[in-house]
Order: sequence, then structure tokens, then C-alpha cells
Amino acid sequence: MPLPPTLRQVISSTPLGLGGAPLGNLYRPLADSAARAVVATAWDAGVRYFDTAPHYGHGLSERRMGDALRERPREHYVLSSKVGRLLSADAAAPRAQHGYADVLPFVQRYDYSGAGFRRSLEDSLQRLGLARIDLVFVHDIDASTHGASHAERLRDLLDSGLPELARMKADGLIGGYGLGVNEVGICLATLQHADLDVLLLAGRYTLADQEALAVLLPTCVRRDVSVVLGGPFNSGILATGARPADGSAPTFNYAPAPPALVERVAAIERICAAHAVSLRAAALQFPRAHPAIACVLCGARTSDEIAANVASMRVPIPARFWTDLQAAGLLAADAPLPAAAT
Repeated sequence: MPLPPTLRQVISSTPLGLGGAPLGNLYRPLADSAARAVVATAWDAGVRYFDTAPHYGHGLSERRMGDALRERPREHYVLSSKVGRLLSADAAAPRAQHGYADVLPFVQRYDYSGAGFRRSLEDSLQRLGLARIDLVFVHDIDASTHGASHAERLRDLLDSGLPELARMKADGLIGGYGLGVNEVGICLATLQHADLDVLLLAGRYTLADQEALAVLLPTCVRRDVSVVLGGPFNSGILATGARPADGSAPTFNYAPAPPALVERVAAIERICAAHAVSLRAAALQFPRAHPAIACVLCGARTSDEIAANVASMRVPIPARFWTDLQAAGLLAADAPLPAAAT
């Protein structure tokens, strides 16, 4: 199912989408004022697509995102959040949960049923203080997250959750829906059983990892499913480089990067140096060349970081840089290349 033209146009024309995980105190606390400044800087830089989730700080990201966006003209931006986790108040809830620091006093449980999705959306609207969420992503419905419970979760999604999202779209409560995941396989499995408007795929089509190119992205083009590419830095290594300046170990997919991947990124960096191209700019610009990719989504903890990311999306990169990467076997031979710099 195609996205409504108005949503598609906003998402595809924004220079970059702003991901809300850092606004939920991912790894370490962030001041309310800093979170608001990040959103304001993104807006001033032309960003008009914003993504958040109940999982991010147990509602904290949604609270902060809503506070920062509420004063903006609602028809001028696209907002997405996620379903699949319900939050329950608990005065004894740990302050640090699931990689987030100083979270709000809630605990979470998975629920992929239609009733769970409707409650989740209503709760998100309350936290955001807004009347509409444009896109809803089913969060982390994959085997690596759910283990032995995956088959049951997936059955809930297919039998109850997705039909309810379709009803909410038909009733005009949301503009579109899809999955928000880290894995290619669950996207393909779900598309075998259901039509989706959009996917939020973290990684899987980056300078370092083009797994989605073989089957998923062509399928999305054929089915007219828009793809928002999250995690363009693969959780670290494409931002820090193969050898981070602070001496830390590079990370890939939230874990220490394997040696072969470190060497691959080091080879990419050598070609970056030969063309005076920053690794960050190349990592952000590469995914947008594929016709399935509607937008690249990137989180930020500071105003300087989001401003630098938007600027990196606009830096001219010579065509020879991309063809040299391809000739060296560092990009798939059939990967679409960004247009030549002018």
C-alpha cells in the first residue's frame, strides 16, 4: 500500500529524519533543555520528519518530542511512533532499563494484539500532547527479541494487530503503518502475509552492510512500500571510523565490530581520504540513492550533532568516489549510486 501523497512528499523532501532514542536518555541522561534544543535545531535546518517510541526512556522521548513540536504547525511535519510495548506505572521501577538512564517510572510488557495497539497509540498521544500520529511502526517483532515466544507474538500481529492498524488507517486515525525492526527476515516474512505502507529498517543498507539490497529493497519497490533507513552509522563504526579517536573499540550493531568489518570500514576510509570525503557524509548520503529509501533517520544528542548531520547530507560528493568504492568491492555491484556532485 502506498503512503498518502502528502506524507510521502514530506518524508522524501526532508534532508534527514530525527530519531528520538537519544531524547529518551539512551545510555546516559540528557537535559530537557538540550532535548528541546535538538528538535529546534533540526526544525531550523529543514527537518520535517520526527520519530519516537514508548520504548525510548519509557515514554520520556515522547514527552520531550511532543513538548518540542507542539508549538510547530502540525500540517508541516510528519510524526511517527511505535506499538508493541505497553507501559504500566510502577513506583519501584528501576531508574535504568533497557539501555536507557533515568527513565520515567514505568515498566513495559509486549503486546502485539489489536487492543494492545489501540491502547498504545492512545497512550502515546497522551504523552505527546498531540492529536495525531502520522505513522505507526510495530516495534521489534523479530525472533532475536522474542526467542521462544516469537511465533506467538507474530501470530498476534498477523491475526489481530495488523488488521486493527488497517482499521485505524481507514478511520483516519493514522496515515500509515508498518514495521520498525533491525532485521530483513521479519520484513520479508510479514510482507508475505500482509500489505504495509512503510518500513523503518535500522541498518541493513549502509556503507558497511547492504544485506537488504538482494531481496527486500526490490520487493519494496515492487510493492510500493516506502523504507525509512535508520541506523545509517551501524550504531557507531560509520561515524567514528574503524579506529575511534578516543581509543575505544568501534561498534557495529550495538556490539564490538568484528575484525573483518573493521578492515572493511578502514578500506572505505582510505578511499574517503583520497577524495577528501568525510565518512559521515558518505554514510548518510549512500542509502538515499536507492529508490526504495524515502528518508534516512538519525538520532542526535546535541544541536551541533544534528546540524552537522544535516550539513553532511548536503555536502557535494564526486561521482568518482562512489565508483571507486564499487570497483574496490566495498559497495555491491548493483547498488544504486548517489547522483554526481554539481
